[in-house]
Amino acid sequence: MPEGPSIVLLREAATPFAGRRVLRVEGNSSEDIARLRNRTLRAVRSWGKHFLLQFDGFSVRIHFLLFGSYRINASKDRPVRLGLGFSKGEVLNFYACSVKFIEGDLDAAYDWSADVMGDGWDARAARRGLRARPQTLVADALLDQAVFAGVGNIIKNEVLHRIRVHPESTIGALPPRKLADLVQQARTYSFDFYAWKQAFVLKQHFQVHTRRVCPRDGAPLQYRKQLGAAQRRAFWCDICQRLYATNAPQTETGPTSKKAATPKSRRATTPRARPARP
Repeated sequence: MPEGPSIVLLREAATPFAGRRVLRVEGNSSEDIARLRNRTLRAVRSWGKHFLLQFDGFSVRIHFLLFGSYRINASKDRPVRLGLGFSKGEVLNFYACSVKFIEGDLDAAYDWSADVMGDGWDARAARRGLRARPQTLVADALLDQAVFAGVGNIIKNEVLHRIRVHPESTIGALPPRKLADLVQQARTYSFDFYAWKQAFVLKQHFQVHTRRVCPRDGAPLQYRKQLGAAQRRAFWCDICQRLYATNAPQTETGPTSKKAATPKSRRATTPRARPARP
C-alpha cells in the first residue's frame, strides 16, 4: 500500500494536469465516472494516503488499497479502474484502486491538520489525540489515519526503531519526551522517506523493516506477522527498543511468526535512565 510520501510524489507529478479539461473517460469503476467528461480539473491534492482530483462542486478520491498503481502518460496491460484523457494524448490511469466521489468542498471533508506531510500539520493536536487513548499500542497509534494521515507500516516500523520504542509499548506509559519524539518523527521520517524514494534509494535506508539484524547493536531482529489491533507486520530490536507498559491489559496481538525469536524485551512502568547512544 503506498504511504503518504508516495502520494505526495504522485500529486507533484500530476499537478501539470490541473486547469485542463478531461476529454475522455474510461474504466471499470462502479462509480458514475462518465460525469467527469468535459469537466475541468481544478486542482490536484492529497491527504495522507488519499489522492484527490478536485472539480467544480465535487472531487474524486483515489485510494490505492494494497495493490493499486497508476501511470502518467502511459498504460498497463490490465483493466484500468479510472482513465482520464486530456489534449495532446496525455492521460492519467489508475489501476486496482478505490474510486469514490466526494460531493462539496474538500475542506469540509478533511482535517488537513492530521496530514503528516501537509502544511497544516498540527503536532499539538496529534499529542492530544494520543493522550486520549492511553491503552493503545504505539504500533496501532502510528497507523491511525485520524491522527497520522499518511503513515503506513514502513514508516511505523522505522519510526519506532529510530526513537528506540518497542511496538507493544502503550501510549500512556511513554514518558512525555518519548511521546513528543513519536509525534515529531512521524513527520520527520515521512519527509526522509519522500526524499529517499524520490532518489530511488528508499530500501537502502531501511533499518528494521524487512531486515534481519539491527544495525545499531548487531542483535537479531524480532518479527511478528500480525501485531496489534491493526494486525500488521512488525520488525523491531529487543535490545535497543524499550518496552514501556502499564499494568492495565493491552491490546491482544496476533500470532507470532515462526521466524520471530523469543521476546526478551525490558518492561518498564516508569521512566529510567537510558544507556547512552553508541
